[in-house]
Amino acid sequence: MQEDLVRVYTGSIVEATFLKELLEENQIGSILRDTLNESVIAGWGSGSPEDAALLYVEQDLAMKAITIINEYMASR
Repeated sequence: MQEDLVRVYTGSIVEATFLKELLEENQIGSILRDTLNESVIAGWGSGSPEDAALLYVEQDLAMKAITIINEYMASR
């Protein structure tokens, strides 16, 4: 159910794909949406590559996921 999902990242598809793999390594499943690609497929191509990716996790895993993401971002 979508109401049980929390967005934990908005940014580039490249970064989001890496973060999705990082979360999976930590036993956190996620859903990755590419809104730019979705809009192109729909025929109206809107948005920008810098904020096209949305990464969601289950609500009860959100804090753990955010911590992992923040630690990664701080180490870059």
